[in-house]
Amino acid sequence: MAFVLTGLQDRVVVITGAGRMRSIGRELANAFAHAGCDVVITGTGRSPDRYPEDERRAGWHDIESVAEEIRAAGRRVLPVVSDVADEAAVRALLDRTVSEFGRVDFLINNAAAARGADRVPLVEMPTDVWDTVIRVNLRGTMLMSKVFVKHLIDQGEGGGVINISSIAGKVFGPNTGAYASSKAAIQALGAVLAREVGQYGIRVNTICPGIIDNNRLDDVPRDSDRWRNMVASIPLRRPSAGGDVPNMALFLCSEQGSWVTGQSINVDGGSVVQH
Repeated sequence: MAFVLTGLQDRVVVITGAGRMRSIGRELANAFAHAGCDVVITGTGRSPDRYPEDERRAGWHDIESVAEEIRAAGRRVLPVVSDVADEAAVRALLDRTVSEFGRVDFLINNAAAARGADRVPLVEMPTDVWDTVIRVNLRGTMLMSKVFVKHLIDQGEGGGVINISSIAGKVFGPNTGAYASSKAAIQALGAVLAREVGQYGIRVNTICPGIIDNNRLDDVPRDSDRWRNMVASIPLRRPSAGGDVPNMALFLCSEQGSWVTGQSINVDGGSVVQH
């Protein structure tokens, strides 16, 4: 007998940070659409001159391209340019979601600050770079959770929140001060929120991905010794191709995952055993 996830059909999921062509956000949006959900996706409204070369070659159009894929899967979609760290923008996003779809069932906090200038020793960290990482990663997750979970409570039908963190928030590697701090804090935030809202039937979990072969690691050439060493350090000896995080998110939002909350779950090929 086939194992089928239930409780996802005709639900409404909000996914932040879903505009990149090779990204967790795009994979999440498509996975939930194919599972039967209507989808709200957000992006920052990047101008085309900020697109990487592969997106330009493909004629990529940020969240509009993801929206086209969701429509092709037969589901409704609402693409919104929004700032997760701006409370007024977050409340406007909730209003548009409810106006369009009438409800919210799942929230996936995936938006994250771009990797790059923050990957320096803490003593060399520009304060404005630190502030940007914390603002987007932690403040954004807090505001989205605050606003949307209040709606879930008022809606009175339970629901689910998934925070996309990172194993960086558990292993604390050098030159990741801002990123690792924000991700460790997201894990704490999710655990606290799970204890606060479990009484309403709302589950809150955090997924901590490991090495994924997508745009966030494009500063590491795939033919380099550094990349080969990173892959060799994974017990399963391969990076994720992208579908592993959405698979876990689908389970956690399904009826089959309905007794799992407050967890920080590593999806990383066995790289980290800390919980």
